[in-house]
Amino acid sequence: MIRFSDVSFSYSAADEPILRHVDLTIGEGEFCLVVGATGSGKSTLLGAINGLVPHFTGGRLSGTVTVDGRSTRDNPPRELADLVGMVGQNPSASFVTDVVEDELAYAMENLGVSPEAMRRRVEDTLDLLGLHELRHRPLLSLSGGQQQRVAIGAVLTASPRVLVLDEPTSALDPAAAEEVLATLTRLVHDVGMTVVIAEHRLERVVPFADRIILVPGSGDELIVGRPQDVMAGSPVAPPLVDLARLAGWDPIPLSVRDARRLAEPLRLRLAGLQAGPPTTPTPASTPEPIAEAEHVSSVYGTVMALNQVDLRIRRGEVVAVMGRNGSGKSTLLGLLAGLRRPAKGRVRICGQVPGDLPPRKLIKLVGLVPQDAGVLLYCSSVADECEASDGECGLPPGTTAATLDRVLPGVPRQHHPRDLSEGQRLAVALAVILAPAPPVLLLDEPTRGLDYPSKDRLVRLLRELVAGGHSVVIATHDVELVARVADRAMVLAEGEVVSDGAAREVVCHSPVFAPQVAKVLAPEAWLTVDEVRVALAGSSR
Repeated sequence: MIRFSDVSFSYSAADEPILRHVDLTIGEGEFCLVVGATGSGKSTLLGAINGLVPHFTGGRLSGTVTVDGRSTRDNPPRELADLVGMVGQNPSASFVTDVVEDELAYAMENLGVSPEAMRRRVEDTLDLLGLHELRHRPLLSLSGGQQQRVAIGAVLTASPRVLVLDEPTSALDPAAAEEVLATLTRLVHDVGMTVVIAEHRLERVVPFADRIILVPGSGDELIVGRPQDVMAGSPVAPPLVDLARLAGWDPIPLSVRDARRLAEPLRLRLAGLQAGPPTTPTPASTPEPIAEAEHVSSVYGTVMALNQVDLRIRRGEVVAVMGRNGSGKSTLLGLLAGLRRPAKGRVRICGQVPGDLPPRKLIKLVGLVPQDAGVLLYCSSVADECEASDGECGLPPGTTAATLDRVLPGVPRQHHPRDLSEGQRLAVALAVILAPAPPVLLLDEPTRGLDYPSKDRLVRLLRELVAGGHSVVIATHDVELVARVADRAMVLAEGEVVSDGAAREVVCHSPVFAPQVAKVLAPEAWLTVDEVRVALAGSSR
């Protein structure tokens, strides 16, 4: 179905090709997962399948890419729209209408699909992706995860034979991600659709893949093979694989179910060992909050986004806000950042109302990195962004650039932000917000587009900030990040708090939000591979 023949590609401003001499065949009805480090070329590989590379990106392409016999060199993306559906990293960038149902129908209108067939396909897609309750909602009123599902649905209604998705689960809660991946699997098995996915949250996708394509970066040769074989030596791997390597399991299990069958000896070795230190201070030692939301409510039209929510954030604390898509996480962060005022209740940051502060003073108290980090970037190059950030915040020259190197080294300074990968763009936005070192940092889905090494750097950076007395609130669906860095976890549902307590207790008692290690080693409350490694090392002394 898809064939790369001696394909090399270089971006116009690059000295070296990002893809070099790629020979690859993907068959009909195959589910392929593309993995690799941030900026390694995964999105470039995906873009070459429907002709976005090079027709939209520019650059130098050699070799041939064909889809069902059609050359992407001779057929630009619009002429492949009936064959290849593409969902990018930023779903809102692809929207052309205002309402969910209209967006689902738009591609079919361009392809000349009959009204009867359009109606049937729209209804099928609404059911497949659980969008029926959102069909009349404005797209701008949806959460990032809901927008992700709409973007996938808008492509599916055109009935393509090949579906290409870049980070399709990054903005979805765990349950919604499982639903989307189950839907894609049904399309592969029942309809024979070819699905190619690039994803960093491998813990979600690896069990569904027929083959894995590892993009090493720097133009090195692709590594293609069965998931068990590639994961055994992959430099990017989910926690389950890291745990398997630590325990010496062979073959590598790819699902929690398979890992639990092998885990009994490891559970016996860990019995009686300390799973980790307490993650919240005792009430007697609780300091005064640095930020708080007291009985806050927020409304979008007729939708109650938050209802009587209380949140107290202490200095040096990391709080994770979790919940289904549309549960109110981003709204809560927006209230704390002063982007909107609560309909009821009050918000205080360092004793002040954030909505009353001028921007220059506000950024010294609280910094927000939104889901679409690109909205913070407006200069023509990364270097200009760093320089502008230093000037606007009154920082010594080079401060933002140095922060960027701590978050993600090697981001090209001469590139325009729009030419960066999603993970690189997020890193630049993080650097801009982190550089003035506000006492309260708000992160909305901060790991979208980040590989595991980049997450490691982010975790280290957050720990440094917390050690320096800063407080962090993270709205996220990334349960593995919560397991590694959060002291407290709050779960929202339909705008209300349903759980709030020590992160270890909240996530380990949830079948939805528990990390992979906790699921494998239950009923003991282990959260991360690092905890297991340290405990085993201590017991062997």
